[in-house]
Amino acid sequence: MAQSMNDGLNTRTDAQERPGQGIGGALVALFDTVATWNERRRQRRALEALPDHLLQDIGLSRADAVTEADKPFWQG
Repeated sequence: MAQSMNDGLNTRTDAQERPGQGIGGALVALFDTVATWNERRRQRRALEALPDHLLQDIGLSRADAVTEADKPFWQG
């Protein structure tokens, strides 16, 4: 009984899990990709802005931070 009640609550799935969903699925996938790129860019800029002592705390050098920040946003 409880299982059948919960079945209706989980209606949203990722676009990649719903093949053939048309333009809506493609737009969701595009939005997710752009959001991922933006977050990656934001995190790389934040990493680059960290002072050397904080980079050392997380085991990175300034060169490591610069190398990561210089990557294009689309590269993982």
